[in-house]
Amino acid sequence: MEELAAMDKRTLSSISQMVDKEYEIVNGQDKKKKHSLIEKRPLSFDIMIQATGQESLSDISIYTPTIHFQRRCYKAATVPLPIDVIAVLKEEMTLSQVKNTLEDKICDQLMLFKDCLQSFIEEIKIPVPAAYHVWPTTLSFPVTVVYPGNKEDVELVSYREKLHRALLLQLDRPQLRRQNSLRFPALENKISYLRNTHIGLRMPEDGHTQLVRGTYTYHHYMQDHMDDDGWGCAYRSLQTIVSWFRFQGYTDKPVPSHREIQQALVEVGDKPSSFVGSRKWIGSQEVNICLNQLIGVTSKIIFVSSGAELANKGRELLEHFKTQGTPVMIGGGVLAHTILGINFNEVTGDIKFLILDPHYTGNENLSTIQNKGWCGWKGPEFWEKNSFYNLCLPQCPHEI
Repeated sequence: MEELAAMDKRTLSSISQMVDKEYEIVNGQDKKKKHSLIEKRPLSFDIMIQATGQESLSDISIYTPTIHFQRRCYKAATVPLPIDVIAVLKEEMTLSQVKNTLEDKICDQLMLFKDCLQSFIEEIKIPVPAAYHVWPTTLSFPVTVVYPGNKEDVELVSYREKLHRALLLQLDRPQLRRQNSLRFPALENKISYLRNTHIGLRMPEDGHTQLVRGTYTYHHYMQDHMDDDGWGCAYRSLQTIVSWFRFQGYTDKPVPSHREIQQALVEVGDKPSSFVGSRKWIGSQEVNICLNQLIGVTSKIIFVSSGAELANKGRELLEHFKTQGTPVMIGGGVLAHTILGINFNEVTGDIKFLILDPHYTGNENLSTIQNKGWCGWKGPEFWEKNSFYNLCLPQCPHEI
């Protein structure tokens, strides 16, 4: 009992130090770790309740079942309540305090489940509530929202609007949708695509810089067991853009394959049926059409007669990343790239483009991608002076 009492007084910080040992045993030998495992990170665990042994007999009276019997006809239903709580804890908290905090969170979530059931119960349908953890950018802490399982996001607009107003959130972008749920590293499935490949790059020191706002995945040649080397760059740029809209909660539709992109163009009448399954490239106009057809996103198109003219689009691109924050697809000739940011000096007129290059054919190695310039800052000389270019600037829908 003394050992249990001592354990209850341990803090999260001390437990972390016990887990993060300086040495690990590899092939029977002690080897020093290169990096500490302990950092500010989410911890996932299940609450276990002792059900056997002497401890199970203590305070047994509170668990004694009480049966109430009454002869009446009732309509009964069994509704599973999947408890899933999140708590922000201080390192100096003891295990007893952690337990009490989690108990409070569980009680709070049960109340949320009750409110959800009361709000959405129908005469013959009882919704199964589910909890989703989200972390809006304007808040310093995560919050939990509960939605009925039988309702789609489009049916919960007015409900989300009330939550947005209660949390003082903007009413022009999704922040509390299911798709906005936190993705904990220990819980999510391993993905094969790199995220936010521009993070870690050295930023330009002069001028004003605006970057893509939010999360995206890097799509490039030869991924998904697809040999599109030489013709699929615009398809890959479109995939990167769709991934951005998915991560920001605007859509729950999957990133489209090359064939699905081609099929969408056929369905709107832009291409003949023979286009499906071909190796023909697409441009910014087709990207615009597909974004509208596949996920309901409209785009602004900018035409420039030469690569040299792109140097004059600094203010326009700066405003796009400031107000929209979406990746930009640019196509010229038979090449396509993705622009993730802009650096513009209004005094000198100097401009730099943060380019994500879909022509990369290697492995998902961030160091190689950044060091070899597949994701990096490029000057106006990157563009062909005598080639015309079209830019597709996706616009964020005003919705929640």
